Amino acid sequence: MSDIRRIALLSVHTSPLAALGGSKTGGMNVYVRELTRELARRGFAVDVFTRNYAADLPLVDRTLGLTARVIHIVAGPLAPLEPDAVAPYLPEFERNLRAFVAQDGTQSQYDFIFSHYWLSGVVAHGLREAWGIPIAQMFHTLGRMKDRIAKQPERRTERDLMEADVMSWADCIVAATRAEVAQILWLYNARRSRIEVVPPGVDLARFHPRPAGEARAALGLAPGQKMLLFVGRIEPLKAVDTIFEALALLKHEVPDLVHCLRLNIIGGDPDDPARENDEMERLKALRIALGLAEQVAFLGAKDQDALVDYYTAAEALIMPSDYESFGMVALEAMASGTPVIASEVGGLAFLVQDGVNGFHVPVRDARALANAMRRILAEPQTRARLAADAAGAAQAYSWVNVADRLLAVFERVRGAMKGA
Repeated sequence: MSDIRRIALLSVHTSPLAALGGSKTGGMNVYVRELTRELARRGFAVDVFTRNYAADLPLVDRTLGLTARVIHIVAGPLAPLEPDAVAPYLPEFERNLRAFVAQDGTQSQYDFIFSHYWLSGVVAHGLREAWGIPIAQMFHTLGRMKDRIAKQPERRTERDLMEADVMSWADCIVAATRAEVAQILWLYNARRSRIEVVPPGVDLARFHPRPAGEARAALGLAPGQKMLLFVGRIEPLKAVDTIFEALALLKHEVPDLVHCLRLNIIGGDPDDPARENDEMERLKALRIALGLAEQVAFLGAKDQDALVDYYTAAEALIMPSDYESFGMVALEAMASGTPVIASEVGGLAFLVQDGVNGFHVPVRDARALANAMRRILAEPQTRARLAADAAGAAQAYSWVNVADRLLAVFERVRGAMKGA
């Protein structure tokens, strides 16, 4: 029987309850939420500590399970903040978190801390020393990798320094893929013995193959109309502009194929310029410049229940990203029986098998992407074969399997700390 019964999860800058597709909501939110649900289903007591970003949020939310709590800790203004803007409030976050658990009477009961993103790692350091329990850290994205992809000059930012610091003392670093392990070793010189590879999971009860006709009807797609899909944050490294360029090539070369085609972009908030970033505005302008106003629609953020129909109705999910630590939306699409066209980066290099359950394309290669999209749209038998293999491959990534692997890691780490 496990010695671990009560777990503190730290997700400082973003809540697992937040709507997906916002400026800083995505795979990490899903990860924390679904892992919490699975652990609570098994009877573990799980407290998720996250920053309060709105005056109407409850101090404690219990919607993720009978033994799970999402606890909103005040730190800084009651408003959404970019991650870097959260950093100055980390001491306040830790102080108020410790005050909450002291008053709640749970401090001595936590057996393990699992922290997410570098901001949470900074807070976890103080808690580890105060509570005397081990922590596992998952970064989800690495600052130095993002800087290299964006061709940023060498610099020592607070994130850069803090990520390296967390890697120097964390009892365990959880990496999503072997590629992330290589990046951590190369860029941060972390200890290999402390790194464990455990991929994220997918909710197979929610995402599984369904009749496409029902999903198409729910979305109002006309007979004969086909849809391609992008799901994710609206930021430059997602390379949405490459999808537009590829679609423009197809519109010029095979107009009949594109005439009844729609590309839906899920993410961001296109109707509220005050909350949007420069990338959304740039993409809106590019859509017009390339003559794609009739083909491309910005739909904003959608919750996962709504995504079910979009995945099912789509001919393919397109992910031409410059960098992805894993790519959870790709896994959701695959589980739904939808092929993925993706760049061969990060977790996408492992999830997507070229010509088996989707297609790989070179980064920023609009011609290669157009060719892959053309095959999906013009070769229904190829698309059907890829879809079946995609759904089969996703079965290995159930949250049951992921939780089993994580708990085994936690037990080993806790045992090693006790024996030290």
